[in-house]
Amino acid sequence: MVVAAACDGACSGNPGPGGWGCLLRFADGSVREWGGADPDTTNNRMELTAALTLLQLLKTLPRHPDLAIRTDSKYLIDGFTRWINGWKRKGWRTASGSPVLNRDLWEALDAARIPNLPLVYVKGHSGDPDNDRCDVIAVAFSKGQQPSLAQGEVPLAAAAGGTAAPAPEPAPKPLLQLLSRLELADRLAAGGYGLSLIELAQVVEVPLATLEGRSEAWRWRDWRVVPGGDGRWRLHREASGSEQRDGGGRGDG
Repeated sequence: MVVAAACDGACSGNPGPGGWGCLLRFADGSVREWGGADPDTTNNRMELTAALTLLQLLKTLPRHPDLAIRTDSKYLIDGFTRWINGWKRKGWRTASGSPVLNRDLWEALDAARIPNLPLVYVKGHSGDPDNDRCDVIAVAFSKGQQPSLAQGEVPLAAAAGGTAAPAPEPAPKPLLQLLSRLELADRLAAGGYGLSLIELAQVVEVPLATLEGRSEAWRWRDWRVVPGGDGRWRLHREASGSEQRDGGGRGDG
């Protein structure tokens, strides 16, 4: 079962050589990654291509009911959830009357749409492990490199001429399990969920007896663990990294 999904695109020059990357994380701790390149493209086309690849793959895979595709592209999210209906009503014209750019990819994305599978925005270069990993893949392909992809394989319907790298050995299982826990912590923090002491111990992998004596906020990795008035604990993501590119700019939107 797929429990996490992320995608990203990159371009050198915009237009120029571009690359895309995406990944799926499974309930058993395994992860699969895909990526591709285009010698003459834009950042936005690479963002759309990465998302399209995920949708095509997810069509035939069992999905967790809370699954969402994480992306740092506001262009992708706004186009897919807001603008596309107006574009179609206007014959694929924007509000100003000009032709919609990247229409071929938008039409493919619309056809691949999966009900109740949302796109969720995550700020680029903010320390989100899956978004950062997709960025590394996309940038490498944009530079003509062949990055190692975890259990990579060619998608059944690869988009926009993307070329996938050969499959390497899978990443060490302890590392995959750690990434899954970090992803879970991010989702718990973003949702503001309260955790019992037993649940918190399972997330941070700290003995329950050690936590029982705590009554004040403390830090675990990139999160602040804060006690609530209801006797439950909550995770708050601490600021990390620096503000760089948005990753989903409207350069050709």
